[in-house]
Amino acid sequence: MRILAATTNRGKIAEIRRILANLPVVVVSPADLNLSLDVPENGSTFMENALAKAMAYMQASGLPSLADDSGLCVEALGLRPGVLSARFAGPLATDRDNYELLLDLMKNVTDRRAFFECAVALAWDGDTVITATGRCDGFILTAPRGGGGFGYDPVFLEPRSQKTFAELDEDAKNSVSHRGRALAALAREIRNRGLL
Repeated sequence: MRILAATTNRGKIAEIRRILANLPVVVVSPADLNLSLDVPENGSTFMENALAKAMAYMQASGLPSLADDSGLCVEALGLRPGVLSARFAGPLATDRDNYELLLDLMKNVTDRRAFFECAVALAWDGDTVITATGRCDGFILTAPRGGGGFGYDPVFLEPRSQKTFAELDEDAKNSVSHRGRALAALAREIRNRGLL
């Protein structure tokens, strides 16, 4: 069975494929289908954005479509950047632009607590939508570390390993990350419903 990953973010697609590798599915990307959609992410929550993307991609492709919306929530910044994580430094910002702005805003901040949150939605068909969430708590460093991952991974310290997400290998990151937890919960729900 094919499931469409409703994102153009290659890092997310790779993580989704890796995390769902034990399900009898083939995760395809919009590029695999020559599909190009621009779904506005103007919801006030991660789940609203994930649901909008999942439904739009399912309707356009006819395939079960899996979308996620996720971001970094920093306690000292009133849970910003939140749903604006990908566009924190502007609509054309790079990952580096975003985390450099974050580090600049936190230059003199002692409370470094933060968490990643992820909401996933799988639009199975027009009537069945399965959702799940995941969260990973940690801290914001004062400078980036590591060369892996994407987004804010180089500045987010996972406390148990004492490594940033950018320093963890893919399997280690997926076992503790917000997206890994959300997709694991989603996979359990798919099995519980007998869809696969």
